Amino acid sequence: MEAYNLSIIGILALWLLSVLLAVYSGSSKGRAGALSGPIVPADDDNLLYRIDRVHMNSVEALAPFVVPAVLAMLVGVEPTTLAALVWLHIAIRLVHLVIYLRGGDAAKGGSVRTVLYVSGALVTLVLVIVTGWAAMR
Repeated sequence: MEAYNLSIIGILALWLLSVLLAVYSGSSKGRAGALSGPIVPADDDNLLYRIDRVHMNSVEALAPFVVPAVLAMLVGVEPTTLAALVWLHIAIRLVHLVIYLRGGDAAKGGSVRTVLYVSGALVTLVLVIVTGWAAMR
């Protein structure tokens, strides 16, 4: 498993990012006097809504990426390939987070934010394909 240390650290970083965003979202809601749960109205111009959504986006993207990443280690995907995919996914998620929290036109649906989210999903798809290929060898 030592060959996968970079990937394991990356997976832990994704998990930590999700936890930190949960704390940030919860504390932001608390300071604003908002109830837990979704922010209404759903408006990209509302910072509290964007904080909540960036957290939810990180949670939504976590399991579909982490499960095939762990399976990739179990079936023997090339460690360098896996590490590259893990860290590319992290980079995309971090840029997505910054763009979404910053707001403006780039953070609205159908723009840069959406391109980044879809890019992360495509990296996940590549990971699934690479993992499946390795499992069939």
